[in-house]
Amino acid sequence: MWSPAENGAVRTIRIGGGAGYSGDRIEPAVELVDQGRLDYLIFECLAERTIALAHLARLRDPARGYDPLLAERMRAVLPGCHAQGVRIVTNMGAANPLAARDRIVALAREQGLDGLRVAAVIGDEITALAVEQELTLQETGRCVSELGDRLVSANAYLGAEPMVAALERGADVVVTGRVADPSLALATQMHAFGWRPDDWPRLGAGTVVGHLVECAGQITGGYYADPGVKDVPGLGRLGFPIAEVDERGSAVITKVSGSGGIVTEHTCAEQLLYEVHQPDRYLTPDSSADFSRVTLAEVGPDRVAVAGGTGGPRPQALKVSVGYRDGYVGEGQISYAGPGAVGRARLAADIVRERLELIGVQPRELRCDLLGVNALHGTASALAHADPNEVRLRVVARTDARDEATRLGGEVETLLTNGPAGGGGSTRSVRETVGIESASIDRQLVRPAVELAKV
Repeated sequence: MWSPAENGAVRTIRIGGGAGYSGDRIEPAVELVDQGRLDYLIFECLAERTIALAHLARLRDPARGYDPLLAERMRAVLPGCHAQGVRIVTNMGAANPLAARDRIVALAREQGLDGLRVAAVIGDEITALAVEQELTLQETGRCVSELGDRLVSANAYLGAEPMVAALERGADVVVTGRVADPSLALATQMHAFGWRPDDWPRLGAGTVVGHLVECAGQITGGYYADPGVKDVPGLGRLGFPIAEVDERGSAVITKVSGSGGIVTEHTCAEQLLYEVHQPDRYLTPDSSADFSRVTLAEVGPDRVAVAGGTGGPRPQALKVSVGYRDGYVGEGQISYAGPGAVGRARLAADIVRERLELIGVQPRELRCDLLGVNALHGTASALAHADPNEVRLRVVARTDARDEATRLGGEVETLLTNGPAGGGGSTRSVRETVGIESASIDRQLVRPAVELAKV
């Protein structure tokens, strides 16, 4: 738990990384609460596409739009956090932080957690403002307004400050929409240590810590594992990370003793480099973080010391994630086995292409993949000309209309009786797709706010 400064000692806090994406495991977060001696628990559950899909869910039901596992996660960790004084910071509010706050309050009441304070950070949703300001989409050069009724959402990436404000108002749980991933952990450090919002070196160092724990099990060996090359024990019971952070911004990354996985210089180095394109200028809403002089040192079993992070002034602009309806994807799959399986699967793909022309379906994009042969690397695959004993054909089409996507799956299914021989296990699906592009906006135009409720 939080260590006060005594006799000149350096203060430290313990931050647990409870989730690395929306559908992540829940048991490791419970383990962190029960055994991790935490001060703070963060749940990082948003991606660019995730929040756009959440906006679609909110359009269908105004009471929804938050993370689908919000209730299950909170039900599992709230009692332990409340009993031990562990404060939660999460972006599970997605497209509807206020509804998420209200759901958490209702759960807390069900569990008898009197006095729990839950804050919603709002203001990241700027769809109308993005149109009004005629923001330019960086990938295509179009104005947001050109999307018309296809526009679903525009969310600015907020930084740590509104979360700090919520913690300073006594919130036990802070739930946000779109914030920068490392800002979740940075907010806890700023609050605990009283860091100023212009203390660029410490904010940069705190961003490094946030980046290291934001993906949960990635840093404890999950995404690192490669049997025979990088062996990791206990992946079925993988422990999630704990950052022991001091007031200078240095940290030790560890995990619950006895949990699965490992924490080494190598696991930490891989996560440190994850999604970092310019190490000396990693831009967030809080700072321009500098990862280039970060050092990692193993100081014990499953304990890696992190130091050397720093940073400079934050950018004036905030990144904006823009989601829009981008048509439909129809998919059909069918398996072939035995001698000549690959040849029959390739013939089946040719038949589907011909059938789509005959029935007048004109997809924007069409893929015919032989899973296990060329689905990832195409003709560059060493297996592109192999002849395995079994193969599964996957045909995928992107279309503007749902009915065209539906007909694609139907054509794959008809291969069962219309040839070639030996097809089986046909499946089909249709889903609406959301396109994501990026823009930027002057941070002065974005006005975050905190809405607090008490159980």
